[in-house]
Amino acid sequence: MSSGKEPSDEITLEVRGCLCLHLQRAARAVARRFDQAFRPLDLTNGQFSLLTALDRVDQPSIGRVSAVLAMDRTTLTANLKPLERRGLIEVTMDPADKRTRRLAVTSAGRELLVAAVPIWIATHAALEQVIGDAGPDRLRADLLALC
Repeated sequence: MSSGKEPSDEITLEVRGCLCLHLQRAARAVARRFDQAFRPLDLTNGQFSLLTALDRVDQPSIGRVSAVLAMDRTTLTANLKPLERRGLIEVTMDPADKRTRRLAVTSAGRELLVAAVPIWIATHAALEQVIGDAGPDRLRADLLALC
């Protein structure tokens, strides 16, 4: 980088090719597609991901779900509240450890998931077509390599 106060044109152009920038842009674009698809169900892509992560027999803890979704506990807790208010999930205390909260999808949450899954399948298939034949599996592998 130059020693001046402003970045050089060369650095500015290099930053435009930044992986972080392109990943953020792609993530926002994909999120918008799913948000639009789920809008008739009054559901966001993030809420769909949360519901699917919680729809388990073993009632995962907040800590476990935050690890699976790579989300800090505070953010996860904030994102759970609207789902709990809508009656889509229940948050209960773990009887074996009063500090641990267990998460469960309610019957209303499961009904919403049943309605949302076909929308997810169609939207996901459309995205895979945009990426092309060999692209989706390669993209998944490349993204996982970054985690």
